[in-house]
Amino acid sequence: MAEAAAKNTADDAQDVKAVQECKTAFEKIRTEIGKTIIGQNEVIEQVLIALFANGHILLVGVPGLAKTLMVSTLADTLSVSFKRLQFTPDMMPSDITGTEIIEEDHSTGRRAFRFVEGPIFSNMILADEINRTPPKTQAALLEAMQERHVTVGRKTYPLAEPFIVLATQNPIEQEGTYPLPEAQLDRFMFNTWVDYPKDDEYHEIIKVTTGRGLRKAQPVLGSEDVIRYRQVVRRVPIADHVIDYIRRLTVATQPHRPDAPEIAKKYVAWGSGPRAGQYLALGAKARAMLQGKYQATCEDVRHVAHSVMRHRIFTNFVAQAEGIDSMHIIDELLKATKE
Repeated sequence: MAEAAAKNTADDAQDVKAVQECKTAFEKIRTEIGKTIIGQNEVIEQVLIALFANGHILLVGVPGLAKTLMVSTLADTLSVSFKRLQFTPDMMPSDITGTEIIEEDHSTGRRAFRFVEGPIFSNMILADEINRTPPKTQAALLEAMQERHVTVGRKTYPLAEPFIVLATQNPIEQEGTYPLPEAQLDRFMFNTWVDYPKDDEYHEIIKVTTGRGLRKAQPVLGSEDVIRYRQVVRRVPIADHVIDYIRRLTVATQPHRPDAPEIAKKYVAWGSGPRAGQYLALGAKARAMLQGKYQATCEDVRHVAHSVMRHRIFTNFVAQAEGIDSMHIIDELLKATKE
């Protein structure tokens, strides 16, 4: 008993130290990304929360807001392998996962299949303009995102850890695009809106990018650090009343329940499922750790609620006719759901 208690105390001390290290690393990463990306602090925080919570993120925004540059700069700060996939209508699943080729052994003359890995075999994947490729190719990402492996022929190939997909999507151009299936949307932990810069940020962007050029971000963390912090996130305490708050917030989106709020009954066709609750908890834990806190709170849950739930609430025809979107519904549910 005494040995077990001593071990638990030592583990707790290590976790406390890791939280402080993670907070320091978060500040350093933001500083390094700030050398290239001006503003967008909220988006950068969301990306890092998803990274440490072991989730994937969909970045939605109009062209020219540095979504692609933000992801590639983040890869520079993490010292991990990085691949960019520019999705196009003619891209095939094998262009992502890899393919088997016939190879001849010159000494024996025998031929055999050899698997050539695709770009998915990297730690960080930028799926640029993911909605520009057909559903068959989009689905090639589905197994990798959920199971962390790919299957080609009869063989399954594990992906390297850490693994994260950061996808970008243009919300205004619908010509030649393919909407993401609901099943694949649900695999993204966050659906984060990348907005226009603020006025003072515009001034700085124009000044810096038309001058001597941007400085390159320097590495802050390695792959082992990311894996370790992901394990610490799982151990961040979350009180039962916070879990109950997550439960009530999640089920409030489901219009078929007798106790559903009026706004859900009126405007929602389908609400969030258990995966939303899981990501709300993990997102709150990761956010608490990045802030240097030792437990997740309801405030942390509210901070990640919009990005977790906006693509998991499907509005009905009444909402579409009245111009009510999922973000407005989340705002009202956050007001109505008490801690």
